[in-house]
Amino acid sequence: MTTQTYLVDHELIRAAAHVAATRCRGDNHTMAAAARARDGRIVTAVNAYHFTGGPCAELVLIGTAAAQGAYELDTIVAVGDRDRGVVPPCGRCRQVLLDYFPALKVIVGTNDGLRMVSVTDLLPESYIWADHQLHADTSAPRSTN
Repeated sequence: MTTQTYLVDHELIRAAAHVAATRCRGDNHTMAAAARARDGRIVTAVNAYHFTGGPCAELVLIGTAAAQGAYELDTIVAVGDRDRGVVPPCGRCRQVLLDYFPALKVIVGTNDGLRMVSVTDLLPESYIWADHQLHADTSAPRSTN
């Protein structure tokens, strides 16, 4: 693991905190996420809690970003409602974020020690889904049956 820290994107944290404060209502929406697209745009989303295990804000954000044509994300942060501050992604989100955006930076820590780290640092010795997919071998002879 090669831990490297980057300058924290405070504008991104403010965007997520604003969404958490103004859009998270009750128990169904308790987390907000914000990501900076490669073109500089900020995309935001909230989680969709459900007792069957609804998606986290980070996962909703992936779909929201794609719907807006932002397929390359540089940085992401999640913020809890009720002034809980920055919340690190759960294990499932870490894996999905790594699979979609292996160069992504993630803001983690507390208000006293916020830092921006690579998603790969959050999952050392990680499983890379794409590395384990079967690819068609075009050199294999085709069946003539």
